[in-house]
Amino acid sequence: MTHHHAIEPAEGPPRPRLAWSLTAVVLAVALLAFGAVAALWPDPDDVPQGADPYGAVAILDATVTDVTPFDCNSTGTGPDNIPMVEGSCANVTAETERGTSAVFTLDPTRYVGGAVEKGDDIRVIEVAPDGQQPTYEFYDHQRGPQLMILAIVFAILVAVVGRWRGLFALVGIGITLLVLLRFVLPALLADQPPIAVAVAGSTVIMLAVLYLAHGVSIRTTAALFGTLFGIGFTALAGAMSTDWAHLTGVGSEDDHLLLATAPEMSLAGVVSASMVIAGLGVLNDVTVTQASAVWEMRALKPTAGRTELFGSAMRIGRDHIASSVYTLVFAYAGTAMTTLLLISAYQRPLLEVAVTEGIAQEIVRTLVGAIGLVLAVPITTVIAVWLAPTRITERDLSGVDTP
Repeated sequence: MTHHHAIEPAEGPPRPRLAWSLTAVVLAVALLAFGAVAALWPDPDDVPQGADPYGAVAILDATVTDVTPFDCNSTGTGPDNIPMVEGSCANVTAETERGTSAVFTLDPTRYVGGAVEKGDDIRVIEVAPDGQQPTYEFYDHQRGPQLMILAIVFAILVAVVGRWRGLFALVGIGITLLVLLRFVLPALLADQPPIAVAVAGSTVIMLAVLYLAHGVSIRTTAALFGTLFGIGFTALAGAMSTDWAHLTGVGSEDDHLLLATAPEMSLAGVVSASMVIAGLGVLNDVTVTQASAVWEMRALKPTAGRTELFGSAMRIGRDHIASSVYTLVFAYAGTAMTTLLLISAYQRPLLEVAVTEGIAQEIVRTLVGAIGLVLAVPITTVIAVWLAPTRITERDLSGVDTP
């Protein structure tokens, strides 16, 4: 009697022993991660609370009713010691949410390009000392509706195109924000060990995001193991590189303000922790892609040996490495465009600028993240090849009985 063997789908035939073994490993990782989070969870009294610079005044919503530009021939410096630019100032009148009329003047650093126009929704600072008429200052534009619309459009497109996986990915984003806002940031402010906080928080995030977005399977577990390797390597390399490059974490006015608010916090440690968190998105991308590539290739060529499977998947991985490294560089260039333009305008030598604290932090962060990303590709591929469905021989496919 002849038995015909059908080619199994990409996930392969059920392998309960392997599945239970991997489940035990993943549960152990989860227990360690959640245990670390519990141990590092900061006491609310240990989290520094900086004084609100506008705590003694009111910030009101307002609508601009009149803008009158005038030539103010400004010289010297403006707010935050920023050099004043040549151009027009403007007298602005706005109606506040309380029905009062707010009148204030914008200097060229605030009015550049006619940034405030009649009908704009803005926010103003009301200073009202006891027994005196209130005075007003420009605070910022209202951007809530615009941000909400963009977020809704993004969520709808992800849900429509990605369907259930897209919806679960959105849930993963919510979990990521929750972990960062409720655990990682308060723990760093409370001077908990930055690397431990970053690794514990990142592991919890990846456990949730990977299984939510990609389902519970051996393939997803292979991607998780590759991601955990990337997290661990980036944490170790980040800590060593921060010390080696003498990065203090104090490279901008915001850093000085943060140090004044939380003087016990190690800003150098925060730089190391940021290297772990900054690369999570791209790291997750390449590990999932490599695991999926191995599984799909096994389905397409069930007779391939592990060496052949590894070589084929690495050809995809090399392309992905190139595009991902570009992604990291372009992401930094885009976020630091103002800084890069200022450097170009000052015509300072690139090497001279690159070794300054602020720029060096970003360079080290990008390079450490890229090294971790590059190493995660072959590691994930090896893990995926080892865990992928076993090789099916030509004899199996021919329908001949096996002993």
